[in-house]
Amino acid sequence: MKKEFDLLSLGEIMLRLSPPSNERMTRGDTFSKQAGGAELNSATGAAMLGLRCGIISKLPANDLGMYIKNRVRLCGVSDDFLVYDEDKDARLGVYYYESGAYPRKPRIVYDRKNTSINKLSINDYDEKIFDSARCFHTSGITLALSPQLRETAIEMIKRFKEHGTIISFDVNFRGNLWSGPEAKACIETILPYVDIFFCSEETARLTFLKEGDAKSIMKSFTKDFPISIVASTQRIVHSPKRHTFGSIIYSAKDDTYYEEAPYADIEVVDRIGSGDAYISGVLYGLLAHEGDYQRALEYGNAISSLKNTIPGDLLSTDLKEINSIIKEHKSTGRVSEMDR
Repeated sequence: MKKEFDLLSLGEIMLRLSPPSNERMTRGDTFSKQAGGAELNSATGAAMLGLRCGIISKLPANDLGMYIKNRVRLCGVSDDFLVYDEDKDARLGVYYYESGAYPRKPRIVYDRKNTSINKLSINDYDEKIFDSARCFHTSGITLALSPQLRETAIEMIKRFKEHGTIISFDVNFRGNLWSGPEAKACIETILPYVDIFFCSEETARLTFLKEGDAKSIMKSFTKDFPISIVASTQRIVHSPKRHTFGSIIYSAKDDTYYEEAPYADIEVVDRIGSGDAYISGVLYGLLAHEGDYQRALEYGNAISSLKNTIPGDLLSTDLKEINSIIKEHKSTGRVSEMDR
């Protein structure tokens, strides 16, 4: 049966404030305003590649909430499942991001305590939502924000699963939100419901205390839980402005690992959201080309690499550009330096 949405994503949408260029937060006088958030970033990328996507979240019923709603729409993501907080203390999460340049690392300051998303309840939605999507995605950030939001997210995972929805989950561990043992204990309770699991090798070692090489770690998750697909990114940070990016996908069904040559020496403009972009590419590949795991890997690697070159959290691309990047990445001959 055809569903209204290919992908629904649950998470907090935040206001991002950044000093211009390479200015410092401690010195500059101005900030640029943008929208962002892990789950919206992933939904945006998948929507730009052609999937019908929506975001599940709660916003303050004020001008900042209106700004976020407008940005969601501009990204081609449905705002049908945005609900609004009418309380006088309703607030939007804010984070400040300062870009880095070797040897200075990027810096982030969060201001997201008691934000409206933490009031989100399962009762904010009609039961019909749980039968409206082919895939539901959320992350460890959402689980970590508050006990109420964690309860809501876990209940949504269970209800979507009951309706035959594919469940996608990104660990996305944040040490400023919860500890490794807390994350491990909580996430392991939802892994029995997860079909597509995103977890970097570093996170698997530090949070889940896994040992062995990257491939054996990935396979171990499918032995411990009924997970079908495990995707693990591999990023080498040469400097804040120069990265190499690749990944591995493991399919438990055919016991096969999928890889390709990494994208080397990416000229990084803004790395925020590049991991979320990877998820959007993989989910697009899996949902648009069922069973073609190599293609899903290629979309993930290409769109993540591209995101590193775009300022802000949110992507700006289309399927034509991503296909062109994939083609050039595979090419062994001369590549044109300009699209014209």
